[in-house]
Amino acid sequence: MPDYKTLEPPTGVVRLAGAMYLLTMATAVYAEGYVRGSLLDGDSAELTANNIIQSNLLFRSAIAADLVTFTGIVILVWSLYQLLKPVDSRLALLGAFFRLVEVGIVFSATAFSLIAVSLLSGAEYMRGFEAQQLHGLVGFALRAQGIGLLIGFIPLGIGSAIFALLFFRSGYIPRLLAGWGIFSSLLLAAGAFASLFAPSVRDFLLFGMIPMFIYEVTLGFWLLIKGRSAGASNAN
Repeated sequence: MPDYKTLEPPTGVVRLAGAMYLLTMATAVYAEGYVRGSLLDGDSAELTANNIIQSNLLFRSAIAADLVTFTGIVILVWSLYQLLKPVDSRLALLGAFFRLVEVGIVFSATAFSLIAVSLLSGAEYMRGFEAQQLHGLVGFALRAQGIGLLIGFIPLGIGSAIFALLFFRSGYIPRLLAGWGIFSSLLLAAGAFASLFAPSVRDFLLFGMIPMFIYEVTLGFWLLIKGRSAGASNAN
């Protein structure tokens, strides 16, 4: 059995993973936290539609940021698989599979934002709908996207927990951080699953996302700064 404390991961792969953690977190916070948080009103489809019309370019920038996020996750998953397959290739493949399922779900969910933009474009084929009907359809499309993102949190959390377990076994990062990653990842997956069937839980999902945010940002900086030295010096 290999001594994971002496494994020395490639510097480029380690730093690429760290950079992708930070990039995808930044673009996700911009799209979901800043843009959609300021434009979408859960209680008024009319207000949401008017906000999107008035800030159309800003809303489109959130869609672009989402696509950057999901593309970055693919690169992140590839780098994590390369980094962790010497520890356990089967588990690393399983973790990669869950994360790629996540990417497929959230990429598909982004189409609903594009549908919302089309509904409010004023195109001739939309003139058969009354304003109230269009507002309702926009609200439905954006809720559908939100549910898609919520479903994506489940494979995200499971895949992230598997990668965190491999980090724990490898000694590439402090085991306290890896243990926190296992906890926060499973908490996110469980919270997302529960909120699908108990909508009242959804209000508390944000608190379940905070530990994951702390883990990914901390891990991103650690991998980016430590580089090659991540392998041998942090197994305690």
